Amino acid sequence: MASIADHPTPASRRNSFWRHFRYVLASNPVTAVAFALFMMFVTAALFGPWLVPYDPLATDGASALQPPSWSHWFGTDHLGRDVFSRVVVATRLDLSISVAAVALSFAAGSALGSLAGYYGGWTDRVVGRCLDTIMAFPLFVLAMGIVAAAGNTIENVIYATALINLPFYARMARAEVNVRRESGFVQAAKLSGNSDLRVLAMHIFPNSLPPMMVQISLNMGWAILNAAGLSFIGLGVRPPTPEWGIMVAEGANFIVSGEWWLALFPGAALMLAVFTFNLLGDGLRDLVDPLRRT
Repeated sequence: MASIADHPTPASRRNSFWRHFRYVLASNPVTAVAFALFMMFVTAALFGPWLVPYDPLATDGASALQPPSWSHWFGTDHLGRDVFSRVVVATRLDLSISVAAVALSFAAGSALGSLAGYYGGWTDRVVGRCLDTIMAFPLFVLAMGIVAAAGNTIENVIYATALINLPFYARMARAEVNVRRESGFVQAAKLSGNSDLRVLAMHIFPNSLPPMMVQISLNMGWAILNAAGLSFIGLGVRPPTPEWGIMVAEGANFIVSGEWWLALFPGAALMLAVFTFNLLGDGLRDLVDPLRRT
């Protein structure tokens, strides 16, 4: 009989996780860079309003359209607002929209896909037809229509972004669960007296997570691009709220007249955020993959 010492304690699980985390970072320098960039964005999102030198909403007509300088690192916009302060503060809103939208689409999509893959039959057919209906539309156009019909609010941007990302998780979860539902460890779990839902939630779904982690990371970048795109065309966040898409749209009007910094810096922040999440996918997959734990 196994002794109590054979069972891992919460403290040992935490130590094992951190050892595995350090191993993943050490084995892949690109993942380490991605996590460092991710922590930079998280820090800007959490503490940005207290770190910036100027109020991002404060206007100053005498300082309008100044190029980058020591006093204004990213220059000022047409209302005299500090671009650096607005870019940093906008990180919180863009990341919040992205995290909320991806969390909703992951929770709903993985649940629907797992049920469809495990039970099959009419459940699979109904879920599949609903996903096909969503995928039949150009996804950004569908998001535009939802926001335009439901109202131009941050909540509706989140719901629209979550809806267009939902099929990716549902289809991936369905495929992963469908492959594993007849596996030996699943049969053993059923013979142990576990219900179908417990087998699905505690045995099959955790083994389906590694490939979905890559999808989560990619969707984080797509969600930021989607939110910025909606704001760029006037269907997302409204001025004067600092948001990367709005800032790029406002700066585009001044590129011809030579004020290049208005669109460059928020656009660079948007590009760097998407680049970070694209690099982060492999690291997240390795962290949750049971086969890579040592």
